[in-house]
Amino acid sequence: MSKKTNYSYIGIAFIILVFGIIFIPKIVDRISNKDIIRNESRSDFADDKKSTVSDLAFIEINGEPKKVPAFSFTNQEGKTITNKDYEGKVYVIEFFFTTCPTICPRMNANLIQIQNTFKDFNDFGVASFTINPDYDTPEILKAYANKYGVTNPNWHLMTGNKETIYKLSNEGFNLYTAEEADAAGGFEHSGNFALIDKNGYIRSRKDNFGNPIIYYRGIISEVEQVDDDGVEEEISILKEDIKKLLNE
Repeated sequence: MSKKTNYSYIGIAFIILVFGIIFIPKIVDRISNKDIIRNESRSDFADDKKSTVSDLAFIEINGEPKKVPAFSFTNQEGKTITNKDYEGKVYVIEFFFTTCPTICPRMNANLIQIQNTFKDFNDFGVASFTINPDYDTPEILKAYANKYGVTNPNWHLMTGNKETIYKLSNEGFNLYTAEEADAAGGFEHSGNFALIDKNGYIRSRKDNFGNPIIYYRGIISEVEQVDDDGVEEEISILKEDIKKLLNE
């Protein structure tokens, strides 16, 4: 064997020795600290991006999940708003009127609190439909929104054709609405809120018997906790369920 060959073997051995001295301790340290990335397959990244469906129920009519009917109305800014403007957003629905002397102020005070809870979420909104569109013009609705502190750009107070609004309420959401001369303010309507997911489906949590509660009581505040009849507030659970849908 020539001296040249011996020098080559010595050089290779020296390189291996240097590699071992420098890199082996680093590799051992990374393993001991669990700093080695494993299973970097495409399927793993796909799993990370999968949305998680919450435990909230889909409200079903004749065995089919109930979706928000198509609608088109004018909001407090004079702009046309349709159900498509809410696509990709979680939102709460109410029916009200600005001159309501009873439950509407309480409902909207609760909605303001909900708005403020989710003020950092661009995919949360509210849809408020007046049941007195003859009086509640966009200008009246804007003044009402300013009075209560509506700041969410996805909170639209809407007016339009009375028959269309009443059909949307009574048939689209099964939330009772009627013009009643003997009622305070001249109208009767439900004090409940409906919760809508990002795909336009009506959702709710289930009760202790496994049945959807369908709607959330909108009149009793979290501070009150219960009303004079002992009925519990549902604003707190509505907030919990909004958060679930925002995470879907």
